[in-house]
Amino acid sequence: MSKVFKLNRQGIADLMKSPSMQQVLRNKATEIRGRCGDGYEQDIFVGKNRANAMVSATSFKAKRDNLKNNTLLKAVR
Repeated sequence: MSKVFKLNRQGIADLMKSPSMQQVLRNKATEIRGRCGDGYEQDIFVGKNRANAMVSATSFKAKRDNLKNNTLLKAVR
């Protein structure tokens, strides 16, 4: 028989917003941005429930490249 346990939701929320989680996300976003090339930027922000990382195309050349080749999607894999 398995043991049943109750999650500490506040503790999990604190963990998902913690500076160490933000550092993990920052490292992953840096990897992805590095695979994309020039014209891409990364950003980290803390939302209501967790920290979030974002990589986006900022230059016209990068936006066109992303539309044509799905650069961001391929970089995440």
